[in-house]
Amino acid sequence: MQDKLKDLQSRIDQALEGGGKARIDKHHKQGKLTARERITLFLDRGTFEEIGMLVLHRTTDFEMETIPGDGVVTGYGTVNGRLVYVFAQDFTVFGGSLSETHAEKICKIMDLAMQNGAPVIGLNDSGGARIQEGVRSLGGYADIFYRNVRASGVIPQISAIMGPCAGGAVYSPAITDFIMMVEQTSYMFVTGPSVVKTVTNETVTAEELGGASTHAVKSGVTHLTAANDLDCILKLRQLLSYLPQNNEEKPPALPFEYSEEWRQELNDIVPENRQHPYDMRDVVHGIVDTDTFFEIQPDFAENIIIGFARIGGKVIGIVGNQPMVLAGVLDVNSSRKSARFVRFCDCFNIPLLVLVDVPGFLPGTDQEWNGIITNGAKLLYAFSEATVPRITLITRKAYGGAYDVMNSKHIGADLNYAWPTAEIAVMGARGASEIIFRKEIKEADDPEAKLTEKEQEYSEKFAHPYRAAARGFIDEVIQPSETRRKLIAGFNMLENKVDTLPRKKHGNVPL
Repeated sequence: MQDKLKDLQSRIDQALEGGGKARIDKHHKQGKLTARERITLFLDRGTFEEIGMLVLHRTTDFEMETIPGDGVVTGYGTVNGRLVYVFAQDFTVFGGSLSETHAEKICKIMDLAMQNGAPVIGLNDSGGARIQEGVRSLGGYADIFYRNVRASGVIPQISAIMGPCAGGAVYSPAITDFIMMVEQTSYMFVTGPSVVKTVTNETVTAEELGGASTHAVKSGVTHLTAANDLDCILKLRQLLSYLPQNNEEKPPALPFEYSEEWRQELNDIVPENRQHPYDMRDVVHGIVDTDTFFEIQPDFAENIIIGFARIGGKVIGIVGNQPMVLAGVLDVNSSRKSARFVRFCDCFNIPLLVLVDVPGFLPGTDQEWNGIITNGAKLLYAFSEATVPRITLITRKAYGGAYDVMNSKHIGADLNYAWPTAEIAVMGARGASEIIFRKEIKEADDPEAKLTEKEQEYSEKFAHPYRAAARGFIDEVIQPSETRRKLIAGFNMLENKVDTLPRKKHGNVPL
């Protein structure tokens, strides 16, 4: 890590050699790197090839000066030896505002990325549309949006918000696959604090309204946050290491030497008391290759975990209920969060591992009024539509409709495993007993004792994975310690899976 930082610092010094020193110094005082520094650090040393360096804007009104490049640096290079296209808005030139030619430069890069099948990364730092150009700058935004949509599902698109991003500018990042924000120096909102104050009489700061923490915790707009520009660039490079170049390639695999692959520590993770929580991340770390789990949206909808990892050197996407938060229930936000991740993995040939410990959907008026039906259906739709290899592991509870939604055999999962601690039923034993045996309990001399007796009877009959296994809904009940070995074998077996959807223009996902 220290060597990486030294290398990056030397590249900062390299980027600083050249003109525009006064503007750069002012930018540094704000705790930010400049556009060229960011690109120099992001790409492999010496690989950046700039396109459009001498482009000038076409506005002659308001006595505007012309600066080569017009506020955005565009070009291509490599990250870990793999081609990427990049644009970095330059806040030191017209506040990074988007003009007609500024937009044309970005569109040129996006077109090349599509034609050559490589990711496009936007380093956003802009005050918005250039007012002096009027509708031409607005048209430039629309040109970018159109390309974002055309590229969606074809090449990975990543947006790093490294400064302001307001108004119409926020919609391009929103269409891309991942958004990363820098704490304290970046923000995103459709209308700024002054407009909010005028319209709603709310007093709010830019950081509170649309800062990195707000979008990481409350809205879920951003997928990752970074402490500073350098941390952001390192995370961008790490994220790219899990992604394929385009939708026709598989994600990059690393060399792996197979051994016995048993993990005894997995035997002790699920508590004997079924009401006690445990951290699903412990299961993840016990299954995947060492230090390869890269979590996405860790601070939003924490009752579900999503992220990338490697198992046997190969990339997988992980979706797992988190018993530590709300007992791992599915709700509006967790359904939305995981559905989008599942669809991304399916777009880019990334196999899915689903870890299940879910007592059901979260009840309540708040959930119903905010559309838990539609949002829960998004996750159901995403899994049902996915054609990549899909493996499910039920560690403990799998109750009700949530069992179906969490990549059950019935919606197309390829392999479904369960630990002996798994409970697969319509609902929990106590609640089920209260309904099924209501009359017997009511008429008993000791209703509480009768309820306990019936709860035990129900548990013995249903609170285990063997009935589901007998029907073929579970392929095998396995010991926790052999999970990693089974999953490596399963994903290897499914590596060349071919599945096609019915011929159609596109489905109608319940948005």
